[in-house]
Amino acid sequence: MIRLRLDLGYDGTDFSGWASQPGLRTVQGELTAALTTITRSPEPVVITCAGRTDAGVHARGQVAHVDLPDELYAALPGRSDRTPEAALAKRLRSLLPSDVTVRSVTIAPEGFDARFSALSRRYRYVICDNPAYLDPLRVRETVVHPRALDEVLMGEASGRLTGLHDFAAFCRRREGASTVRSLLQYDWTRVGPGILEATVVADAFCHSMVRSLVGAVVPVGEGREPVDFPAEVLTARVRDPRVKVMPPHGLVLEEVTYPPDSELAARAAEARAYRSL
Repeated sequence: MIRLRLDLGYDGTDFSGWASQPGLRTVQGELTAALTTITRSPEPVVITCAGRTDAGVHARGQVAHVDLPDELYAALPGRSDRTPEAALAKRLRSLLPSDVTVRSVTIAPEGFDARFSALSRRYRYVICDNPAYLDPLRVRETVVHPRALDEVLMGEASGRLTGLHDFAAFCRRREGASTVRSLLQYDWTRVGPGILEATVVADAFCHSMVRSLVGAVVPVGEGREPVDFPAEVLTARVRDPRVKVMPPHGLVLEEVTYPPDSELAARAAEARAYRSL
């Protein structure tokens, strides 16, 4: 088997998230169909990604991997003089819909796993708190908020959430899954009139975690809650009705980072282990 790494991006507006679901249009479903067609595989090609984004969430820096039998890999160039990776990338770009882009296909180093080998994921969340400054070209990735926000207070509140914690208060629980994560960076910047951007980086995220983290500091930015409110919710480890899960379209997966090739397998083994404080 040959493991290939795919670097890709997508506009999540018209997708029901990454993961394949019967009767729904998903990013994984589109990629699986395209890969299976191109490789002429007798079985659907299995594709694994670094972060399973929710419905409506976008990605510029998604990473995935696929395993192909040697014979299917060798047949990819056909009669062309391209490498199998270059041939697959070109054919994927011609077959996939316009809201999915595969930037590159490369042979994965030994020990590479798109999901478990990752060191961090970086997300960006965009809010417009003054509709007069809403960029019409960025409507699909910007959440319009009806009240003015104080980005300084939001940044102070978000900074108090960084570190290794149990983020159960900001996650949708899954049976048997840990909610312990290391939040490496969470800050807010006003990048222009009416436009705020959050940068959120962690070793991994659980379901709805980023949008809940944003929802925890928005009341602080409005002046409805004190700066220490999000930290108090974190400490309580239970969902708080005052924390709203923010709309998905403001969220973009920007980057996934990996360790040096020699450390990929060890990182994957570490990430698979159940985490506790």
